[in-house]
Amino acid sequence: MPRSRDARVAVLGGSVQRSAAAPYPSRGRAVLRRRVIVAVLVVVSIALITISFRSPTSGPLHDVQGVGSSVLHPFQVAADRVAQPFRDVYGYFSGLAGAKKENKKLKKELTQIRAQYAATVGAARENAHLTRLLHYERGPTFPVGYRVVNTRVLASPIDPFHQQVVIAAGSNQGVRLNAPVVTADGLVGEVSNVLPSSAQVTLLTDPGSAVAAFDATTAVTGLLQHGAGSTLSLQRINKDQVVDKGDVIVTAGTLVRRLPDLFPRNIPIGSVSSATNSDVATYKTIQVTPYVNFSSLDAVAVLVR
Repeated sequence: MPRSRDARVAVLGGSVQRSAAAPYPSRGRAVLRRRVIVAVLVVVSIALITISFRSPTSGPLHDVQGVGSSVLHPFQVAADRVAQPFRDVYGYFSGLAGAKKENKKLKKELTQIRAQYAATVGAARENAHLTRLLHYERGPTFPVGYRVVNTRVLASPIDPFHQQVVIAAGSNQGVRLNAPVVTADGLVGEVSNVLPSSAQVTLLTDPGSAVAAFDATTAVTGLLQHGAGSTLSLQRINKDQVVDKGDVIVTAGTLVRRLPDLFPRNIPIGSVSSATNSDVATYKTIQVTPYVNFSSLDAVAVLVR
């Protein structure tokens, strides 16, 4: 059966009613809704906190809190694991800064302790030397007719060719030119220059120094001068005279009061380390090791007639 053309036209031409689009919520209404939600959440939170503090230790609310804690525990663990490296880094740098500050403080304290220790050791050493000088002054070997001026050494020799030291006593303390200087071990040298509060002492190790000395065992007399290295040399001893290794060498001084020597008699100087004869030399070659350690002089005594 043929379709009706008129029916088709009627259907296509008919008007169809469409529903109107729903209007969008306004911006002001959305803002108001968010504020209301926030306010409700704040009120609920305050209410829950109040109920939690006022409620007993057990009850529905606490049960709900326990369930919530159990549910949120995995998230808390995950958050702790994520935050742990950052906490470790912060702790490392914080500890490093603290360690540097503490290290600086400890270094400063160590420097102060070292300075105090050095001062204490130096004072103890000087006190020990002065005590020995006091014993020497009161001992039987102290020369008769002399008094002593105990003092400390201010400056050591500047080089091997100028063997002088400076002491902290001068003419104000009674120190005189050419006065002998000793320690408890033996002879040091003589005063070569005097100032009011200090003096210069020329040591036995100076190339220009010379002292009349003799062997306390054999009574052989010679002239003691600077020798090789840190030794002294007893010169002008004839080859037929007896001087043995280990003999004690002391100052010769003089036995005549009208002709006093610069050095009183029997001040210890050192011991013979070697005594040999040579075919080409006129005298014996005698080396003497001094009793005094000239490289570590701290305190000395000036003998004043």
